[in-house]
Order: sequence, then C-alpha cells, then structure tokens
Amino acid sequence: MRAGLNSLQTRLIGHKAVMDRPRELALLLLFLGHVITALEVPLDLPQPPTITHQSPKDYIIDPRENIVIHCEAKGKPHPSFSWTRNGTHFDMDKDPKVLMKPHSGTLVMDISGGERAEAYEGVYQCSAHNELGTAVSNSIVLRQSRSPLWSKERVSPIIAQKGQSLILHCRPPAGLPPPIIFWMDNNFQRLPQSRRVSQALNGDLYFSNVQPEDSRSNYICYARFPHTQTIQQKQPISVRVLDMDSLNDTMADYFNDTDLFSDKPVDERAPVFMVPSESVSFKMVLRGEILEMETAEMQCIFVAVMSLIFSFSPTPAISWVKHNSEIPSGRASFLSFDKTLRITDVSEADAGEYRCIANNRHGSVHHTIRVTVNAAPYWISAPRNLVLAPKEMGIIMCRAAGHPKPSIRWLMNGLPIENPSRSVEGDTLIFSEVQTGSSAVYQCNASNQYGYLLSNAFVSVLAEPPRVLTPPNIVYQVIMNKPMLLECVTFGSPVPTITWFKDSRSSMLEGNAYVFHENGTLEIHMSQPSNSGKYTCVARNNLGISENHVYLEVKEPTRILRPPEYREVQRNRDVVFECKAKHDPSLVPTMTWLKDDGELPDDERFRVDSDSLTITDVTESDAGMYTCIMNTTLDQDSASAQLTVVEQPGAPTDLELTDPGARSIQLTWTPGEEHNSPIKKFLIQYEDALHQSGVWHNLTEVPGTKTTAHLKLSPYVHYSFRVLALNDVGFSRPSMPSHQYRTSPAAPDENPTEVKGHGTEHNNLVITWKPLMPLQANGPGLQYKVMWRQQGIEKDWTSVSVANVSKFVVSGTPTFVPYEVMVQALNDYGLGPKPGAVIRYSGEDFPSAAPGDVRVLVLNSTLAEARWSPVSPESVRGRLQGYKVHYQRERSLHRHNSHHSKQSTEIFSPNKTSGKLPDLLPYSVYSLRVTAFNGRGEGPSSIPQRFETPEGVPGVPSFFKVSALDLDSLTLEWGPPHERNGRLTGYTFKYQIDSKNDLGLLEELDLLSNQSSFTLHNLPHSTRYKFYISARTQRGVGPTLTEEAVTVLDRAPPVTPAFGNVSSSMSEDGALISWEYWGLEKHLYVEYIIDNSDEDWHKEKVNGSQFHVLKGLKKGLAYKVRVVARGHDDQAVHHSEELLVKVPAMVSPQVDIATQGWFIGLMSAIALLILILLIICFIKRNKGGKYPVKEKEDAHGDPEIQPMKEDDITFGEYSDEDRKPLKGSRTPSSGTVKRDGSDDSLVDYGDSGDTQFNEDGSFIGQYSGRSDRDATHDSSEPPSPVNAMNSFV
Repeated sequence: MRAGLNSLQTRLIGHKAVMDRPRELALLLLFLGHVITALEVPLDLPQPPTITHQSPKDYIIDPRENIVIHCEAKGKPHPSFSWTRNGTHFDMDKDPKVLMKPHSGTLVMDISGGERAEAYEGVYQCSAHNELGTAVSNSIVLRQSRSPLWSKERVSPIIAQKGQSLILHCRPPAGLPPPIIFWMDNNFQRLPQSRRVSQALNGDLYFSNVQPEDSRSNYICYARFPHTQTIQQKQPISVRVLDMDSLNDTMADYFNDTDLFSDKPVDERAPVFMVPSESVSFKMVLRGEILEMETAEMQCIFVAVMSLIFSFSPTPAISWVKHNSEIPSGRASFLSFDKTLRITDVSEADAGEYRCIANNRHGSVHHTIRVTVNAAPYWISAPRNLVLAPKEMGIIMCRAAGHPKPSIRWLMNGLPIENPSRSVEGDTLIFSEVQTGSSAVYQCNASNQYGYLLSNAFVSVLAEPPRVLTPPNIVYQVIMNKPMLLECVTFGSPVPTITWFKDSRSSMLEGNAYVFHENGTLEIHMSQPSNSGKYTCVARNNLGISENHVYLEVKEPTRILRPPEYREVQRNRDVVFECKAKHDPSLVPTMTWLKDDGELPDDERFRVDSDSLTITDVTESDAGMYTCIMNTTLDQDSASAQLTVVEQPGAPTDLELTDPGARSIQLTWTPGEEHNSPIKKFLIQYEDALHQSGVWHNLTEVPGTKTTAHLKLSPYVHYSFRVLALNDVGFSRPSMPSHQYRTSPAAPDENPTEVKGHGTEHNNLVITWKPLMPLQANGPGLQYKVMWRQQGIEKDWTSVSVANVSKFVVSGTPTFVPYEVMVQALNDYGLGPKPGAVIRYSGEDFPSAAPGDVRVLVLNSTLAEARWSPVSPESVRGRLQGYKVHYQRERSLHRHNSHHSKQSTEIFSPNKTSGKLPDLLPYSVYSLRVTAFNGRGEGPSSIPQRFETPEGVPGVPSFFKVSALDLDSLTLEWGPPHERNGRLTGYTFKYQIDSKNDLGLLEELDLLSNQSSFTLHNLPHSTRYKFYISARTQRGVGPTLTEEAVTVLDRAPPVTPAFGNVSSSMSEDGALISWEYWGLEKHLYVEYIIDNSDEDWHKEKVNGSQFHVLKGLKKGLAYKVRVVARGHDDQAVHHSEELLVKVPAMVSPQVDIATQGWFIGLMSAIALLILILLIICFIKRNKGGKYPVKEKEDAHGDPEIQPMKEDDITFGEYSDEDRKPLKGSRTPSSGTVKRDGSDDSLVDYGDSGDTQFNEDGSFIGQYSGRSDRDATHDSSEPPSPVNAMNSFV
C-alpha cells in the first residue's frame, strides 16, 4: 500500500510542485501564487467548513471595552457555529450580554453596563458545522489585561561616595502584559544614559561609578502598560554623591568613623561584574511563533572601582564573542552602549556560549552565557484540503517540528477517527476507496511542552467535470529573455489532465523550451519574440473537457544606452546628468531620478527633462549619488553616477610664528576645508611693511601634506606672513596675516646683477646694472660703488659711489677700447661681497673706409652675385657687424617700361666677401653699392656699380576678353604684359570646347607680337569655349590668362548692344535703376555722374541682380547713369546707353491735402460755422429802427454786453464803457454818426440819425423816435426768422 502512495500525490490540490532546478525569486513567488489558488474550491460546489479568521491563542483584552472573540468560516452550505468554554458547551442564551454576530461565529460580550471582564476569562474554542463536516478553531485563552499599582514602600535617600558603584532598583508590579520600564525625573525628562550609567533588562538603573553630577532627588522609575496605555510611577529616589576632597577635616573625620567610609583610599583595580554575579549563566529562548514577537537579550553590567582622591580609570570597554562561531551580523545588534546583545529571529544555530568581556588598563573580566534554543511546534507541511472522486485513494500529511519533537494527534470533525476507510500512519492520514457522502473535516494537532499547532483540512468527495478557473483571454506581457508562467487554474474531480497548444489545436506543446507544472501552469524558460501568440490550455477528466485561451506578448527590454557619468562641479555652477534609454515602443516609460536612493529635493533648481537631470547653482548639499530609473509596466533599468561638489579650499587659519632667528623663522598653520578636492600645495606670501606696505610677495611653496615651513629671511625687513591653499579648483582666500616679525639690519649679501657697459658716443662708456630690491638692501643707506679701469693699460681702479640710480657714464674714453668694470653694493652697515669684474668696451665710431674692388656677376635674369674686398680692421673703429649691399633697379631695357623701383638691401655677416641678390627683374639696369657697418652705423659707400639682367619669360597679358559674339564666330582681344621682361616674340593662343562633362581637344595657334585680337570663324552655335593666351620672349612662354565664351543662340538677342530696357524710377530709398543684360560678364556696375560736371564717374557694384538702388543722390540735381560690364582686369567690356535721372527737390511723394478726408471735413465744419454766424448776425438786424439797442443798454447792464476784447469774434457787440467808441470806429464825441451826404446811407432806413457802425461794417441802428410797441418790446426775445429773411430783400 505504501508503494501506491506516491501515485496518490497527484490527487492533492495543494501539493508542492517539484522543481528540477533553482528558479529566480520572482518566478518562485509567482509559482507559489499558483499553488495557493489551486487550494480554492469553486464556491458553487458543496464543501465542508473552513476557518478563515479567528482570534489569537493568547488573547489579552482591555477591560474598558467590549469583548470580541472572532470566529469566521466559509463552506457550502454556509456553516453554523457553536462554542465551548473551559472544555464544556457555552450556552450563549443564558447570558443576555453575550451574542453571536449574524452569519458568523464571532462572539460579542457587552460589558459596558459595568460587568467585570474577569467573569468571562477562560479557554474558548469555536466549531463551524455543515452537513459535510465540522471545523474547529484554536483554543483561545481569554485574559484581562492588568496594570496594578506600585506597592507602597518607604524609599530612603542614598548617599554614595564618588567612584563607587550603585544600583537603583525599580521592581515594577507584574502586569499583563509586562510593562515597559524607563527612568525620568519629575519634569518627565528622560535621564541621560551612557557607558557609565545604563538601564538593565529588569528595569534597574546601574551606575558603574557615581560622580558628583549624579546627585539628584528625583530618580523616578516609570512602568508603562501598553495594552491599557497607562503609566505607573515609583516613589522618587534621592541620591547624593560625596566628594571627599571637598569636605573639611571635621566632616572627613566624622565619615571615617562610620561604616560607610574608611580612612584608607580605595585602590584602582580591574573591572568586576555587578550583574550577574556568577561566572556562568544560562539562557533559554524559543524559536517559532514566539520569535515573531520577542527577541533574545543578554546583558552584562560591570563596575570599575576608582580612586577617591586623585583620579578614576576610564570606564571599561565592552565586547562580545561567541565560542566556536560568529555572532550573526545581520540579526545581531548591540544596545545600551554595548552592554546588551540582542539577536532577532533566533534559530537553532544561535545556541552556544556567548562571552561578555569588560577591560580597562588594570585588567579584564568576562562572563559566559550558555544559550539553548527550544522550539514550540512549527509547520514543515501543514495539512491541505483534499478533493477526491468516488472510489479514489488519497493522503493528508501533517508534518511539524519542534524541540522537543511534537506529538501528532488526528481528529475527524473534532472527534477521534473511527472509520475503516481511513488509517493513520504517524503524520499521514490515508484514505482508500472513498464513498460519496464521506466528506469530513480532519484536524491535526501537533504539541509539545511549549505549545501546540492545530490545523483543519477537509476531504470532499465530488464527481465534477473539468472547469478552467483562470479568466479567459488574459494577455500576458513579458520582457524578452525572461521566464514566463502562463496560468491554467482548473478544478475537477477526478483531477483533470492539462495539455497546452499554441496558435492552433493541431499540435501539442512539448520540448525542452517548456516546463509543464502539475498545477497546469506552463513555464517558458527564456521568452523570445517567436513565443508571442495565442495559447490554449485544455483540461480533461473522465467526466468532460474544458479549455481556455490566453495571449502572450514578448516585449523588448528596457536598456539605458547612455548612463549618467561622474561629475565634479564647482559650487554655484550648473551640472547636467544625461540618461538616454530605449524601451519597447508599446510600453509607456517613466523616468525617475533619485538622490542617495531617496527622492530628489523639492527645489526648483532641480529640472528633470525627458532624458536628463539639470541642477543649477549647485551647492554642497547637492553632492551625492544620483540614479536614473527608466520604468515600464514590465521592467526597469537604472544607472547611477556620483556628483562631487568642489570649490576652492577654505582659508588656512591659526598662523603661528615659532623658533625666531636672525634670518629664519618657523611658520605653522591649520588648513581649511578641502571641499572635496585635496590641497596640492600651500603658497606662503609676505608683506614688507617697511619698504612696500600693502604689497604681498610670494616667498615659498610647500606640499599640501605639510602645515609648517622653515622660512629664510632677509635683514632689515618688517615681515608679515599669510598662507594660501591650492587645489584643482584654485587658490583659497588668503589667511589672516601673522604677527609682524622684524629682522635686524646688516651689510648687503649680494651685489647688483646684469652689469653691462657700452658707449653711446665714440668717447664714453655707459655702465648699467640691475639695482637691488628693497628686500636685498639689508639696511638703510643703500649705495652702489662703480669701479672701472682700462684693461691692460691702467692698474688702479677709478671708482664713484652713487645712490638711487642704475647707470653711470664714464666720459673721455678712447674709441672702442676694453675696460674692466665692477659694481659693489654698500649701506650704512658696510660693503657687500667683493664683485667680479666684467670686460666692456667704450663707444664705437663710424667705419672710415668703404669696401673695395666691388664687382657684380649676373647669374640669370633674376639673380646676381656681388663681390667685394673686406675693410681693414683699423678703419672699422668698433666691432664689425657685417656688410650691407644696397641695390636698385634704375630702368627697364624695354622702351615701354622705364619706371624706377625702390631700393633693396641685403645684409651679410662680417666674414663674407660676396652675396646673392635675389628677386631681380629681367631685362633691367641695376645700380649697386656696398658699405661696412658696426654698432654705431654704416661707413662710406663704395663706388656705385651698374649691371644689366638678361631677358626672362614675360608676365601675364594685361587683359584678355571676348569683344564680339556671333552665331559661328568669336573675336578675342588682349593687351601686352605690363612686365615684358624682354622683347616679345609673339603670343601662344589656345582654345577648346568646354562641355559640362569634359574638355574638348586643345587647339594651339602662334600669333605675332604686334597682334592684339583674333577672330575664330566657323564655330558651332550655342557652344561654350575656353581660351588661353600667353606671351613669349626668347627665354620662353609666360603665364597664361584664360577666358570663356559661348557662341550665341539662333534666336538670341542681338549681341550689340548687350544692355537693353534700361529705366529708372524714384522711391523713398533712392533712384531705382533696372535693365536687361545678355552678355557673359559677371562683374556689373552702375555708374553715375552729375550732369554737365567734370568729375569722375562714381560706380557701385551690382550683386548678381538686374536692378540697383542708388542712394545718397542730392535732391534737385540731374544725374547721368549707365550700366557697365567689366572684365577680370576691370576693363569695360559692355556699357548701356546713358540715362538722365532727375532727383526732385522732395524725393518722397507729396500728398495732395485737398484730397485728404480730414481736410475736407475740417473745411466743411468751418464753412457751416461761418454760415450759422452770418444767419445769427442778420437775424439780429432784420428789423432796422425797430430794435431798441440803446434802451437795452440803459435799462440794465447785461453781462453779455461787456467791453469787447481784441480777440472777441462776437458780432453786434460794442463797448459803452465811459461812452468810448469801439476800436476802429469813427464815432464823434457826441456819440452820433453824422450824415456824409451819401444817398445810400443806412440812416435813411431808421427814424433817427443816431447810427453806429461796427468794425466789420455792419450797423446797429438806434432810433430816437420810439413807439409804445417799441418801448415794451423785450430785447432778449429772439428775432423772427421772417424778419431776418426780409433784411436780405
């Protein structure tokens, strides 16, 4: 029967798949997910109960809240629930405060009415039932949390001597769960702890050696009970530490008589342990469930006895070791200043001996802790639900481990097993030929002295056809070369077999590329693009078949192509990290940047673009590791780079001068911050406050690894020093100056350098030297002693002392004779060292003779050689520096070229008596003279010599152009070379067809020297030619001049003239000249001249267009304008007819104001206003003598009738102020207007002759004869329009 069990493994829904090789972690987790889903039975099928949620085994409750004991289960039909308490049935109906939640087994005990929680303490167990079986929960031990008060006790003050050990006991009350202990003062401030003062695991406070600062009256131990969040405190403890040195003799005698102190001082000695007292202690710790909440802790607390009078030893150092093994670094931590060793997640491997070692300078002590690890039961393989078909066989395994080994006990529906179809073999439950209706729930209980495990597993006997539980048409996506799992979660009884197909049902998948897991999952080792497509999984058993389709898409991996690179940037600069990546086009990428594995700072200086990170104005805090991560939904790639922020080093500080000497001193300093760039060197500078205050000079440099320098000093200097540091970024700011150090004066240590002598005249010697620096003077009164004597002639030295100069002139010397010269420094404290003499010469005079026997040898047409005899040494009168040959072209031998050229000079060394004269022009006459020269200058010239150069090859022809074009002929013109270099013997003329692809056959003609044009006939039309012309002499052919031309088309515009349609127009910019040009020349110019003037034509070049604007023409003048085509030699080839252009006085067009809308509107408004005023005027005068103006004036002073101002424009008003007449009127003194005998007088129209005329000739009639109607007429009444019209009749 045992042999057949292996085949029964396939009936386990939750069995573990066997993997033939290691898998990646992600693949393993995914596969485990498949296994878990296989445990689920479809909810529409009958299944026994399964406990899904329950309270913990050790359930501590808060007595202030209602009690809730959880018990949830599932099953079909939905289970019912019952409870036991302390092993007997718990009848909830008897207690109205206890109720069970609907459709649940959770109990709720209402204690809000004052019921005591202790009444419900006990061991509870829940059972879930349906017709297929019973599942039971763990035994839940329900206990009330407790936070008892501290027991009352009398705490006496503690007096301790400095250096003694001390223990402050806490002894908190036992609570459930145990409290958390900490020490504070009465202000709720935690007491500081250190290597000397620490808290033990039991809560006691240990002092290795007490100190006076430990004295206080409020050492309080607090106990916090976490479950009820309450805090209890112990009575404060007072501690007083005595220092015997501070006590007077009387107190010392008193305490020495007590038992607390003795008169013998305590000696220093090696550390001893305060706790534990034994050399070996034992510790037992559990693994498993307890390890998930608790840790194993070990602590050794020590004391070192210190001297009471003088000093005390340092607190001992603590270390931990494990015998024959290493302390697990990943799970171990050292707490309480290394006094506590804590190991989490304890396993059997952590058992063994641990040693705590304390040592100081007097010795060491150790304590051994032997750790044993036991274990409550823990699962190796918990039982899993099993689904069997009728008549099938199966097994349920229950494998647990622990120390000691747990015992296994099986139950069915909570009761012992009694059924012949089931047998128990240790941890395995075996089923054979199960029958329909034999479903049940089985319990496995594994227990030892430290705890138990209880697990439910049901056996469901079903006959079901296959069904695929994986949702259809899932699209899986995977990165290329990565493994992939395609799910096919199925259910059926018997267990269906799974087969996979790709794209079609024609062939089943097989081969090494695939792994077929027993739970139906298809694994692809390395996904490739060819694996993309449609996959079909088919599930079969003897009751039916089912299938499902899924799809796989293989994507390209995400890769960073250009990762960020290390950057070293100066502070306040910008830095850019690039991160270019590629990804599958169908995936949406996301670029994320991290700094030191965290988010980027929330700072606008950090700008993230699509493929870069820019940090502006970098600061020191920006330094770190920057990582770019390119994420997609399937994968990611990342790359990192370091950013180092550098800047100039900080300024050195703390300058100190030591070891002063007469000429030396020691300088030390403290370097500043390096700022991520090592200091390469230090630069030491000094200031001389005596001679150059405020000016700093470089003194010396030292390597960056040194912070001291031995400085050599000079006498008579007031030194101040400063130091600068240099790194790769640059120099730091200077340090603060050191204290001033003054050296004593002394005689000079050195003499001036660079002593020289030369003559500026033929009878003097100028002695010069480089003066000493102020630092070299060594004392006040610096002078220079200048000494000289003629070498070989004078024995005694002539000397003179000078100050504040660096030159002395010796006069009356012979010409160019050697002198011995010395310059010595001296000051008020003596002479400098004896100087060495230098030989210098007095002044030179001009050479007195010219080189003789000068002759010329002509080598070729451009080269000649001059020869001469050297001058005698006596005639040089100085140091001969060489010879100069001056030569000049006087004329050409050709009659057409007779101009002179500038003089040339060749210089030759003193030992030369001949030299070449290059770059001569052929066929020319030259003159030559030779001089000798020394440092003073040139001597007399030799007798001029003339020589002729032979003929050479001629220069390039002066011009070459096409002068006439026709259908089949071309005429070319040229000019003779400017430089003929001889007699011309003719011209060589060549031409060839110039097509786009290649050149045709070259034709050559020899032309006469007096010929200047040539016509080629019988040429094909519309053909481009290239022409070459060169001149010849007897010496050969000169350089070639080229030209190109095209024979004209059949219907081409006429060749002459080449310009047409030349016109002009004026614009705001100037005169616009336009034309048409059919010639070949590319150099076109617009030329203009003021009409009837004698000035030269002005020309402006045209840039490839057929129009040009002439700017700057003077207004009001007429210009003659023409367009000219010029050849390469600037000779005019074609020109247009002259065009007369007149520039108006106002170049910009004038606007006719009479046609402007605004002007018409303004004039219309003015005309309308005038018309209205005229109408008003005539209306007011339409009645003749019937308008009593005078009465109106006499009746009242109308404010409108006021003296008229000169600028008034009102009609009909006048001034009667003082009866003065209106301005411009001719009123007599009586105020009346007399008749002048005119028949047309307006007076005739009135009843009276009193009439006044207004300035404009209008009249105002005043009538002496008035009627009642006139007297009562209202003068303010506006006149009738009819009357106004009558006045015009």
